[in-house]
Amino acid sequence: MADFVGALDQGTTSTRFMVFDHGGNEVARHQLEHEQILPRAGWVEHNPTEIWERTRAVVQSALNKANLGHDDLAAVGITNQRETAVVWNRRTGRPYYNAIVWQDTRTDRIASALERDGRGETIRHRAGLPPATYFSAGKVQWILENVDGVREAAENGDAIFGNMDTWVLWNLTGGTDGGVHVTDPTNASRTMLMDLETLSWDDELLSFFGIPRSMLPEIRPSSTSDAYGLTRPDGPFGGEVPLTGILGDQQAATVGQVCFAPGEAKNTYGTGNFLLLNTGEELVRSKAGMLTTVCYKFGDHPTVFALEGSIAVTGSAVQWLRDQLGIISGAAESEPLARQVQDNGGVYFVPAFSGLFAPYWRSDARGAIVGLSRFNTNAHLARATLESICYQSRDVVEAMREDSGVSLDVLKVDGGVTANELCMQMQADILGVPVSRPVVAETTALGAAYAAGLAVGFWNTTDELRQNWNEDRRWEPTWTDEQREEGYAGWKKAVERTYGWVDVD
Repeated sequence: MADFVGALDQGTTSTRFMVFDHGGNEVARHQLEHEQILPRAGWVEHNPTEIWERTRAVVQSALNKANLGHDDLAAVGITNQRETAVVWNRRTGRPYYNAIVWQDTRTDRIASALERDGRGETIRHRAGLPPATYFSAGKVQWILENVDGVREAAENGDAIFGNMDTWVLWNLTGGTDGGVHVTDPTNASRTMLMDLETLSWDDELLSFFGIPRSMLPEIRPSSTSDAYGLTRPDGPFGGEVPLTGILGDQQAATVGQVCFAPGEAKNTYGTGNFLLLNTGEELVRSKAGMLTTVCYKFGDHPTVFALEGSIAVTGSAVQWLRDQLGIISGAAESEPLARQVQDNGGVYFVPAFSGLFAPYWRSDARGAIVGLSRFNTNAHLARATLESICYQSRDVVEAMREDSGVSLDVLKVDGGVTANELCMQMQADILGVPVSRPVVAETTALGAAYAAGLAVGFWNTTDELRQNWNEDRRWEPTWTDEQREEGYAGWKKAVERTYGWVDVD
């Protein structure tokens, strides 16, 4: 067998390809950003063609840098930004419209109409999700209703849909020449169209959005020895490699953090924050604003479910300080700037740029900076930005405890923001539990590699994967209970100030 497994990680701001060895160690990587297209307030788009070009480039560059070829790879897994929807023509391969990104809020009227007339309860029960702008189905409905010719093309079988995993896989396996139109249950469970109990597309849910079934990809396991397809010799791998794993990015990080037992949880700090709690084979229906989602489905083994708290804006709030306000020139500068002050100086920043996700689900909310006085500086704003990441995570932990009865002993963390040591110390202080970062912080790509490698026997069991996990750094809480509760009370007041800013019909 080949010595390595590859993972293609198609994320919100960039695409990367990574290669791992049997010990779960990184052997090679290349990463490229893509354009964030913001046509108007609340709209966020990506160019799917640009993303496919970036995909080709990162695979070729990573393999070249490590002097590897396709025959060095036992398998390749795909992980992706979930809910970001693409509709394209299966005959030409051309997208009908830009990909509508998970952060986009243009479908707020679609979501509120579902809630108003009672269909929202059906979606909650069957799909495990509240009707919200976050998920894919409303985005597909918007494209069908607003882009000329797409409805007709969908009804005659030419227009097809997928999240980014499906788009990338279709292109890797040949595109217009035999491309495979497939997804997995972790991505399908983020559409508002899949029945969680059967792991199949639901006709009644499809009817709510007017989406023809013929547009949808086939749902296959997240890890399968019967490969979805092979990469093409004329593609970026230069030969045939089996594609055997697909996991949405947050489920991939859960697998990469080896959270295989019920009650184990991880928090990924990326563009947004996503905290997943493994609930095992039990489908726990949330009453506290969490999402019920598929954690993974490995081959013929029973489906494993999770509760998820999804937060729209965390790392991207730091990007906003850099790109829109210009108070830092790079994300790494947020830490030394925030360290210039001892506390937030009374300032709270609630970055509800896309409304509020879990546990509030308020599409009428918008971002607010509150508590300002003449005393405050850009350092206070930087500190409040880092605190907002941690307070939003506490909101989710509180809601998960309410749903599951599970109190965390430790929070496993991963993703780019975990490089910010001040932010991780704040997280331990605000939660009151230790925070643990693994040696391999890019657990999303690692989880996709694990799913692909398990399918072909590169790794044999999840116990084998546990042996690969090693702690890099741990932060212990230093705040008193009084500090913690006082800070959280201020945060809750600030959140309330964001409500009702946008009128939603």
